[in-house]
Amino acid sequence: MGRTLAEKLWDGHLVYGGAGEPDLLYIDLHLMHEVTSPQAFDGLRLAGRTVRRSDLTLALEDHNVPTDGPEVRDTTGRLQLDALRGNCAEHGIELYRIGHERQGIVHVVAPELGLVQPGMSAVCGDSHTSTLGAFGALAFGIGTSDVEHVLATQTLAMPRPGTMAAEFTGTLPDGVGPKDLILALIARIGVGGAAGHLLEYRGEGVRGLSVEGRMSMCNMSIEAGARAGMFAPDEATFAYLEGRPHAPAGAAWRDALAYWRTLPSDPDAVFDRTVTLDVTGLAPQVTWGTNPGQTVGLDGEVPHPEDFTDPAEQAGASRALRYMDLKPGTPLREVEIDTVFLGSCTNSRIEDLRSAAAVLRGRRLSAGLRMLVVPGSAQVRRQAEREGLHEVFASAGAEWRLPGCSMCPGLNTDRVTGSERVASTSNRNFEGRLGGRARAHLVSPAVAAATAVAGRLAAPADLD
Repeated sequence: MGRTLAEKLWDGHLVYGGAGEPDLLYIDLHLMHEVTSPQAFDGLRLAGRTVRRSDLTLALEDHNVPTDGPEVRDTTGRLQLDALRGNCAEHGIELYRIGHERQGIVHVVAPELGLVQPGMSAVCGDSHTSTLGAFGALAFGIGTSDVEHVLATQTLAMPRPGTMAAEFTGTLPDGVGPKDLILALIARIGVGGAAGHLLEYRGEGVRGLSVEGRMSMCNMSIEAGARAGMFAPDEATFAYLEGRPHAPAGAAWRDALAYWRTLPSDPDAVFDRTVTLDVTGLAPQVTWGTNPGQTVGLDGEVPHPEDFTDPAEQAGASRALRYMDLKPGTPLREVEIDTVFLGSCTNSRIEDLRSAAAVLRGRRLSAGLRMLVVPGSAQVRRQAEREGLHEVFASAGAEWRLPGCSMCPGLNTDRVTGSERVASTSNRNFEGRLGGRARAHLVSPAVAAATAVAGRLAAPADLD
């Protein structure tokens, strides 16, 4: 029987597997940031251990960094950043600090450097490490105790997940992109629909996506409950990686290509689960509730709790509507927005900024509306400025910021303080996720830009 991509990746990193025990996997790349690493280093000290492979470890400052200047004004943020700096210095771990030419969001910077390649295993103390599965890699977030384990041993113990395929059929309509695809899938299967599985995205409906678009989809795999998400590597993957700082070169590149081409799921591979989604006629997607599964097309209405047959879903919908201050039956296009956030590890890459700038060019933000544009890395910021995108954003009235996680985790000064309604390109719309009592609607970069102009949820076509 053939093997799936996930099975090939798992088996390729298996150090030990015993009946009734978790598997032990070798980890090729360990990424860190300031929020989840301090306790792990404390654990190392208490146990008298050191970091086994500092050369396979990279740390970045992203969650707590300010995006309006270099000064860290948040007390907790300063403490976490100081701890990361001290720990990296003590253990010889490379760190990209605020102001470094490569500083940025960990899930954006690692691919830029070519650190993540097909066939690799990568972990980070951050759930959205699933982003890196876009390269045909086994990539997932881990908890603090696991961070300590990887630092000490370069291995990770975990139960073997099942395999799951998300088959996208049909032709993607104009104006619909990767963010819409992943939101539509989560709406279809629910936030726990892929729990306990390694999820592979497949089919003609996603075959033409760029690598950056694939990263956006893999980023939100965790929002569907998956342990990791992934795309099989192909010619687009190879073109993205070629020439990057840590990519193989010369004969090593040719050898790598030969191996990478063996990784896609075999034609006769069998998945434990398969779900199919026809993208024909799909509209831009927007969340109406307080989890990513509470999503409908922008051409739809806020649902009634009675629309759901499951009592738990009915109760969840009622609570979400109270928090979001929305009335059932309200057309989504009539929902007014106070703030627009373009950024996060989901949608802060150069293609995302280009998409939003194309909508904003020659237009102005709706009166009284605030828009933050936060590139995912210093490299993205430089590229955007070379293309003049920052001038487009500034001319429209948006704030052009320094790289960082910004408003997404609500851990820095970019947080919402009241109950503003926010159209956000991030990955989570939980209660208070963006700070305060923020009411977040998850959207694509293009919809975010159109919304900023209209002052209400809108697609670019609505502005014509």
